[in-house]
Amino acid sequence: MARMTKEELLEKLFHDDYEHLKGKKLRMTRVRVPGKEVCLAHILTPSEERIYQNLALHIGVHEGEDHRGESIGMLRFTPWEAVVVAADVAVKSAHVQIGFMDRFCGSLILTGGLAQVEAAVEEVVRFFADTLDFKTCEIHKS
Repeated sequence: MARMTKEELLEKLFHDDYEHLKGKKLRMTRVRVPGKEVCLAHILTPSEERIYQNLALHIGVHEGEDHRGESIGMLRFTPWEAVVVAADVAVKSAHVQIGFMDRFCGSLILTGGLAQVEAAVEEVVRFFADTLDFKTCEIHKS
């Protein structure tokens, strides 16, 4: 599919009024309609200490913990509330900790050993695909 120019998009959207609207200031708003999707599943193995620090995984309930050599699993969901289910599936399927969970934007960060983080992320993606009929992405590792 070829990309449209801004003018082609405006003409398509406002085909009846396009000539009348030409040259006027228009405001375009992009609206995101959440579907049932796991749109990010990534595993960092093993992570560096500075990644933990930049994600603030070394403060709060994690203060004083040493996460060097551990892995991080990152997942993103729509609708955003699905992250609560994902966190539950993750901690029940492997020995991982929830590093961060945001039900307002659908982000989940898991921490733990590589095998455990891999198992948890794989189970979350499988559960959402097979049981909840979500569209899922591939799991990436770095």
